[in-house]
Amino acid sequence: MLVSSLSFLHSSSSSLFSISAPNPKPSLSDSFLPFVVEAKERTRSEDRTARHARIRKKVEGTPERPRLSVFRSNKHLSVQVIDDTNMHTLASVSTMQKTRSEEFNYSSGPTLGVAKKMGEIIAKSCLEKGITKVAFDRGGYPYHGRVQALADAAREHGLDF
Repeated sequence: MLVSSLSFLHSSSSSLFSISAPNPKPSLSDSFLPFVVEAKERTRSEDRTARHARIRKKVEGTPERPRLSVFRSNKHLSVQVIDDTNMHTLASVSTMQKTRSEEFNYSSGPTLGVAKKMGEIIAKSCLEKGITKVAFDRGGYPYHGRVQALADAAREHGLDF
């Protein structure tokens, strides 16, 4: 009875251990796996928004020292002086304003020269309203290029930050 119960091992063992010659020409589908491109989890604008949120935890505008906030895009540049306690914009300059856009006269986007001019305009506007000290909020952008030029020009024309 023991022999008959184990007889299935003898019949199947030959098929389990059969050796065959390798396939001389493998097909393309056998050798290559499909290539999958996955998107990044976060985009550049989401990274900038996260940086801006971290900055906003530390920088807050008060009536004595309002926040000078910068927004930069490929086509435009916008600056606001904001009192966060009263949620009130005290002064603003943008390349999207009709009077300013004609004054700047650029075609491809705001350059360093435009940023310097905007820094000068926002500083003069703040000084007229009696604002001398501001907290600079770079908006998650690196302190480089247009953002740096705007800040330097505002400092040169009397703002303290």
